[in-house]
Amino acid sequence: MTAIESRQFLKADLWREWASLETDQRKGLPPPAVEKPIPPDAQLVDLVPPANFTVGQMPLIEALRRRRSRRSFTGEPLTMEALSFLLWATQGVRRDEAGVPVQRGAAVLRTTPSGGARHPFETYLVIRNIEELAPGLYRYLPLTHKLCFLQPYSALAGTVERLWARQGFLEQAAVIFIWTAIPYRTEWRYTVVAAKIIAQDTGHLCQNLYLACEAIGAGMCAIGAYDQQDTDAVVGVDGEEEFTVYMAPVGKYPPSLVEC
Repeated sequence: MTAIESRQFLKADLWREWASLETDQRKGLPPPAVEKPIPPDAQLVDLVPPANFTVGQMPLIEALRRRRSRRSFTGEPLTMEALSFLLWATQGVRRDEAGVPVQRGAAVLRTTPSGGARHPFETYLVIRNIEELAPGLYRYLPLTHKLCFLQPYSALAGTVERLWARQGFLEQAAVIFIWTAIPYRTEWRYTVVAAKIIAQDTGHLCQNLYLACEAIGAGMCAIGAYDQQDTDAVVGVDGEEEFTVYMAPVGKYPPSLVEC
């Protein structure tokens, strides 16, 4: 694909075509689940509820002033509360005063916007240094604000090392966020426009993570230059119906560090 051809994806005017298409939503087909199922024998980990957060109180204007891409980390652990806050800030479900998820149709509303409230993402975490949490691979469950343990860190040997080889500073992070997309969640409503919407939505959730990190004195760096097959292998997805779209290491950074 040439640079000129790739521009067509960004400026393609597909909305007129979409208006006349018989989408799965218009056919009356049920919407896809907003969260992957939980294995029956899954080990679940409770996170700190949003109502109990004591972190993240920095004024928004100060978080915007401090926002940087940070590629050096001190190796210090993050607390469970800090991790809970970062997960809620990026894909958390908004709830009413009774604790019921705020819904619109078949969708739930979250802390980040998404085209048509379709929210096509799953959040995987390569945990290396979080207090009270064993290192390993986890998946965030936004509907219940919990973690689902998937594999111990030792089982990731041979896969995560290939990520370090491409982006060496990943190895210093306390946790690596890896976001996958399940395209059909968006395609169900938007068909030909879905890919563009998903690309836009990745920016929404990643910027929330940038600001949330600054608000707790942590840093991160968004990574788009990853090996697709290797990263899909780390989180254990098929690369077709679900595949990696973005990733970001998070950790404490040296006080003197200033980056882009």
